[in-house]
Amino acid sequence: MIEKHIVLEDIDPVMLYGAGNAYLQIIKALYPKLRIVARDNVMRVLGDEEQMASFEENIEKIRLHIVKYNSINEEDIINIIKGGKTKEDTANDVVVYNISGRPIKSRSENQQKLINAYNKTDMVFAIGPAGTGKTYLSIALAVKALKEKTAKKIILSRPAVEAGEKLGFLPGDMKDKIDPYLQPLYDALEDMLPTVKLQDMMEKHVIQIAPLAFMRGRTLSDAVVILDEAQNTTTAQIRMFLTRMGWNTKMIITGDLTQVDLPHGTTSGLREAVNVLKDVEGISIVNMDEKDIVRHKLVTRIVNAYKNFKQASDEQAKRQKGN
Repeated sequence: MIEKHIVLEDIDPVMLYGAGNAYLQIIKALYPKLRIVARDNVMRVLGDEEQMASFEENIEKIRLHIVKYNSINEEDIINIIKGGKTKEDTANDVVVYNISGRPIKSRSENQQKLINAYNKTDMVFAIGPAGTGKTYLSIALAVKALKEKTAKKIILSRPAVEAGEKLGFLPGDMKDKIDPYLQPLYDALEDMLPTVKLQDMMEKHVIQIAPLAFMRGRTLSDAVVILDEAQNTTTAQIRMFLTRMGWNTKMIITGDLTQVDLPHGTTSGLREAVNVLKDVEGISIVNMDEKDIVRHKLVTRIVNAYKNFKQASDEQAKRQKGN
């Protein structure tokens, strides 16, 4: 008889054990020659050497299944252990699976262009109106890189630019003041990673979320770095951010040039960066539009209404100037 301790990494052990240890009981029943004791993320196993080898192999398969799909059920566990048919991707365009096991993938032509650009180049600008999935898809690509270990960390940033409120008037310390600006990033991460795992990654700084001002002086290596709401950066800020890029790093810069919250007369750093860098090798620029909006159908109508209003206003201003 032999004894081994198996440490479950990268997953919430509760997902493997099941509610009320239901899945653990199934595993025990399928390995009658082993004595299995699970505590937190460690499984202590004692018993037959031949079954031990099979047990280790299949627990690893179950762990990888949970890492990939963010879910597992009784049928999956039985199929893995008995060598039956397991869940396979029906398409090769799935980026990752959310915490409910739903596949996250491109839902429009331009979203697929964003994925392709990310795979081909190290720096991608994704520009388009609200609701086109720029931020969500970018974070999905970053989570995939972390799961596949092609990146060691995810760094997410936003400029803390007020849209009607001033930081000084918000309650709490600096973190409390900044968090509302970063909430969309938290929301996307919470949809893709189990809560316990996400908290652990943030505590260990595997996932870092910080305002743009905190990037100065850093070199960002072995990471996927995302700058969200980049239309609200100044020329100096975005230049500072782009030059933080280190080895084995990919950067995604997202923004909506129709929603600039900078003081009147201040040039958007994103607008200038796109013009300056559009012909630089190794940089991709993906433009998204109303056809890519994946939120409520009213969002598309709202975006179109404001677009038409602006066009009409611009035309009227031209006519008045001509007179």
